[in-house]
Amino acid sequence: MIKNKASAMTVFIVSAFLSGAILQASEIAPPKVLFDFEKGFDTDSVITSDAKVSLTANGQLRIDTGHEKQWPGVTLKGPQGKWDLLEYEYVSLDVRNVGGEAVTVYCRVDNPGADGSRNCVTDSVTVNPKTSEELTVRLFPVPWRLSEPAEIVGMRAAPTHAAEIDASNVTQLLVFVSKPSTDHRFEIDNVRAHGRLQLLDTKTFFPFIDEFGQYVHKDWPGKTHSPEELIAHGKAEEADIARHPGPKDRDKYGGWAAGPKLEATGLFRVAKYKDKWWLVDPEGRLFWSHGIDCVGSGNSTPITDREHYFRDLPAAESLFAEFYGRGSWAPHGYYKDHSPYRTYDFSQANLLRKYGQNWPQDFADVTHRRLKSWGLNTIANWSDSTIYLMRKTPYVCTMNFGSRELEGSEGYWGKFYDVFDPSFRRALRQRLEREKGRSANDPWCIGYFVNNELGWGDEVSLSVAALLSPADQPAKEVLIEDLRAKYITINRLNDAWGTSYSSWDEMLQSKKTPDRKKSWADLTAFYTRTAETYFETIRDEIRKVAPHQLYMGCRFAWVNDRAARAAIKFCDIVSYNRYTYSVEKHQLPDGTDRPTIIGEFHFGALDRGMFHTGLRKTKDQQDRAAKYKDYVQGALRNPYIVGTHWFQYKDQATTGRGDGENYQIGFIDICDKPYPETVQACREVGYDMYEYRLKTK
Repeated sequence: MIKNKASAMTVFIVSAFLSGAILQASEIAPPKVLFDFEKGFDTDSVITSDAKVSLTANGQLRIDTGHEKQWPGVTLKGPQGKWDLLEYEYVSLDVRNVGGEAVTVYCRVDNPGADGSRNCVTDSVTVNPKTSEELTVRLFPVPWRLSEPAEIVGMRAAPTHAAEIDASNVTQLLVFVSKPSTDHRFEIDNVRAHGRLQLLDTKTFFPFIDEFGQYVHKDWPGKTHSPEELIAHGKAEEADIARHPGPKDRDKYGGWAAGPKLEATGLFRVAKYKDKWWLVDPEGRLFWSHGIDCVGSGNSTPITDREHYFRDLPAAESLFAEFYGRGSWAPHGYYKDHSPYRTYDFSQANLLRKYGQNWPQDFADVTHRRLKSWGLNTIANWSDSTIYLMRKTPYVCTMNFGSRELEGSEGYWGKFYDVFDPSFRRALRQRLEREKGRSANDPWCIGYFVNNELGWGDEVSLSVAALLSPADQPAKEVLIEDLRAKYITINRLNDAWGTSYSSWDEMLQSKKTPDRKKSWADLTAFYTRTAETYFETIRDEIRKVAPHQLYMGCRFAWVNDRAARAAIKFCDIVSYNRYTYSVEKHQLPDGTDRPTIIGEFHFGALDRGMFHTGLRKTKDQQDRAAKYKDYVQGALRNPYIVGTHWFQYKDQATTGRGDGENYQIGFIDICDKPYPETVQACREVGYDMYEYRLKTK
């Protein structure tokens, strides 16, 4: 076993040199100072835009930004015209907020010709008043650079030869705020390049994934090197769970047994207590949903066209050949145009190695014990029903179904539903029928999420989509009937909209987009009707099957206030997937006093052999754990939020799922080993979260 980072690095360098992969060893090198603003720094060299600069007595550059321009801030030019930062991973600077409000500060690293989207890379950090944070901009997507170009497909990030910018020709740094509504004051210091890129020989890079699904050309604390280590990790974890069996003051559902007793209804419900929204468990105890998504064993990765990436894929006659499969889901990325494809599931193969032939049951059992030990009390979205229907941990149920689409619509995950087509209600009803005798009226089921991250667009997008759809689109027919009832004649509509339709039938056949300003009132009215029809239909159908369970919405990712208001009208809880660093100030539109829940959030780092941090980056596992604790405790302080659900239980496959996502976002890695830093932070939050929520303001 590798006991510390130093020994891990030694093993890594020795093994990698033996394989012939490394051209340049990754060594800890001193950072390259770009600016330190000590005495003698010439503030006249700073280019300002709606900003003023000065030097502090301690040698920081103070920046006072206005709010007249879109991006107030400063430009720092390379002293000799450019910097050569090719060997470095990051540019970082320390930011201290000396103003009275939180500020999000951006740093942009430029090549010649940078315009905000091309020839530059940008990142940001949010800094609370009177505190300091490190702002880091990654120059290279991963810590490894290939000596020559190589085709690597099917992943959001991977070792590569070139980055988005040429780090050998960095000409300037921009430090700014984006579209502020008020003035800000902050200080920057210690602007530096750091983190050494490791140069790998492309000729010996492949294969780069081992038999466990891990990256070959690096070692790290916790990496698995043999089946014996898999088993040893399991025994060590069992001892850890025995030492930390879970919070003592909980009832069987994970509610606060030592806390207030409210009315017990036998199912989960929501209630307001002490000016904060809470879930109430079936026994009448206060409950806050501290959960985790994608609780299950499956984690397959495409192997078609990539077999040479993998060192030891099992032979057809192998015991581990059962984990081959086929996939077709790929809304984005390489496999969108290369489906169906063969897959392999390293995660399940590792569970067989670790637990033996009874691995599905053993994995399910340890999962429930883990969640309780970690201070979690909810199996959240996208989870395996065979695990949550064991009824040892409360769960949410996921509803997805297919029905006719609104042809003119668009969204990241696909088109919106035509909620006026009879197939919408019919398909939903058929899907709900499957929950009879399972989740419906089950006291362990908190409630239902129906759909996920739909393309709500702006306040007229679904109405415009109806007009762009074919003549037989029910939503288009309903919209035109609404307009006909209001305007009576097509000429009156033409006068209002500035259009020239000869008849209502011509409008039905047309696929033109009207002037949004002139048609705004009608388009927003139909948007509201569409959104309310969506939520009302789902609410009504859930009530028929599970009349007293919670309808928790559709997990908004991109949403406008008009759609959110429709959800407020019909949902028991309004759900958001919020990939930010804090939700402490999260509110519904108009300050509406209704409960909300966070369906997804995560943080990731690149210090344990993965290639992508996920949607919110951290510098290492300690930082990831700290940000987890900050996020959940911020949610506990928010009087409207009744739970947070982390996405997801295990890391995504190193080589990605069907759409290429390959994020380091798990509580456990691909070898079923928990990340101890994140587990510890989770316990620190979860074991006293009820007292914390009740006492904080």
